[in-house]
Amino acid sequence: MLTGETNKVKRNQLVEDFQNEAVPLFLISLKAGGTGLNLTKASVVIHLDPWWNISAQNQATDRAHRIGQEDTVQVFNLITKNTIEEKILNLQNKKKELSDIFVENSKGSFSSLTKEELLDLFKLE
Repeated sequence: MLTGETNKVKRNQLVEDFQNEAVPLFLISLKAGGTGLNLTKASVVIHLDPWWNISAQNQATDRAHRIGQEDTVQVFNLITKNTIEEKILNLQNKKKELSDIFVENSKGSFSSLTKEELLDLFKLE
């Protein structure tokens, strides 16, 4: 298992073993898997513990979508109903909606939101 506490030598060995198909499964913590990995032998990515920031999750997924990848990569998010993970997923979706409005859509603005959506943005829970 690769975590943020794995030293560089062990990290490199774990990656090499996986890439050479010496092991069929590679468990990686989200933060450790978000940078510096090239996992072209991965064909399935399963997120078990969502991060509040979807970009961190996407970076981890992107480790399998690299030059040299020959397989279709399937990505799954396993979320149990009525858990904190489900709430985090909902938060990710809300943040994605806002991003679509304000970042990805250059024509987006507050004027495109309804009164209810604006109030919901600033509501404290």
